[in-house]
Amino acid sequence: MQEFNAVLELLAMLATDIRMLALFALLGVAAVSDWRFYRIPNWLTFGGACFALIYGTMAARTPSSGALSAFGGLGVGFVVMLPFYALGIMGAGDVKLMAMTGAFLGPQQTLMALLFTFIAGGVSALAFAIHRRRLAHMLGNVKTAAQGMLISGIAGVRPDGRLQAGQSVGKLPYGVCIAAGTVVQVLAHQLGFV
Repeated sequence: MQEFNAVLELLAMLATDIRMLALFALLGVAAVSDWRFYRIPNWLTFGGACFALIYGTMAARTPSSGALSAFGGLGVGFVVMLPFYALGIMGAGDVKLMAMTGAFLGPQQTLMALLFTFIAGGVSALAFAIHRRRLAHMLGNVKTAAQGMLISGIAGVRPDGRLQAGQSVGKLPYGVCIAAGTVVQVLAHQLGFV
């Protein structure tokens, strides 16, 4: 019965928290767009980030602490995802979506959302490879990439993380993983699990 009451309290809190409602709606639209078109629109990420920055600044106890939290979260989301874009592993829309998400969550919670997102991405990649009957191929790519990074690290040269089209297992809409990981993290945080 306590779990049921906790879930009801969580739903009531989410229904009255404009910031979380907006974040979940934006993540839902981004996930559907990425799933259908492999594209996350700029109007969504930039508009959502602007809303989060303004709302976070105005709704905080002090505007300076709200702005610091919102801009800090945006920065954390952007900086952590940027190397994956630079290596060609993720698209620019994924980086912008995580930065927008960070503006809603603040720096500490953004780090946890990133962890949950990477877990969701790993599980999705495994499921995707299994579904396409290309798990062995994917594991071979991981082995080759790890060896390349190790050799590059020893030799002191920058690794080239790009795969040729024939080597790829397929394209994964990572916006879905960002949405799923963030929603699970926010719910777990509200329930006191993380």
